[in-house]
Amino acid sequence: MLVIKKLVICGVGLIGGSFALALRKAGVVRHVVGVGRSTASLERASALGVIDQAASSWADALDGADFVLLAPPVGQMEAIMAAMAPHLGPDTVVTDAGSTKRDVIEAIYRHLGDRLPNVVPAHPIAGAEKSGVDAAFAELYEGRKVVLTPLPENEPSAVLAVRQAWEACGAQIHEMPPHDHDRVFAAVSHLPHLLAFGLVHDLAGRANAEQLFGFAAGGFRDFTRIASSHPEMWRDICIANRQAVLAELDEYLAELAYLRALLLSADGERLEQHFSEARTARDAWAAQFQNPTIIE
Repeated sequence: MLVIKKLVICGVGLIGGSFALALRKAGVVRHVVGVGRSTASLERASALGVIDQAASSWADALDGADFVLLAPPVGQMEAIMAAMAPHLGPDTVVTDAGSTKRDVIEAIYRHLGDRLPNVVPAHPIAGAEKSGVDAAFAELYEGRKVVLTPLPENEPSAVLAVRQAWEACGAQIHEMPPHDHDRVFAAVSHLPHLLAFGLVHDLAGRANAEQLFGFAAGGFRDFTRIASSHPEMWRDICIANRQAVLAELDEYLAELAYLRALLLSADGERLEQHFSEARTARDAWAAQFQNPTIIE
């Protein structure tokens, strides 16, 4: 059974905080140390019982640590890995929760090259539209997927430790090559967030925005819920995975052009057929979930 004597969480927000709470609930972690940019956030995490200690430095945080989760916005990964590298012990297992993988892995090779056997990239497919440690809860990962993208240099024991940690949180583990991961999530996660942010921004900038939002109801709420997500995090994701996101955006623009053509020609029959095919596909996907309101 996995036992983590000292867990270090860098980025004690929704993702990192929920990881700590889930491992506490599972009884596999003894001491949790938080690292982050904001002293206030770490103090709040301590007050909520998410962490036991707020580290004042990487040297302090990593002293005796046996497991590290990096859960900041992906744009911070480079600087964080550079800062932690001199203090990282040879036996400490490191993983991350980044929504993009190729950029994170490139940073791993640049800064943690001598620790590659124990650095296992990962991505939990779970989240919520609210961010911060106050949004963290122990059940976030129950029944959710976590994708591991192991490196060729990884020790099997390190991959197993990361797998067992996420399984202790209640997650279902999958493995995937990094380039496949980034293409898949550009389509099913990154593009939907881009579209939701774009629609809300468009309507908010119109002269009659107050009237539009005043009449918006359930459909608008459901479509745009993820526009309440963390702006910095999604900025970093979109930039890091921009080539794959651009490819998916081009596909979507072609889809919109086709729908526009159907509207221009008033082709109700084909429009209904298009909607019917989409509904069938969406219903088949949604049938596997008991709680369709949880987002990725």
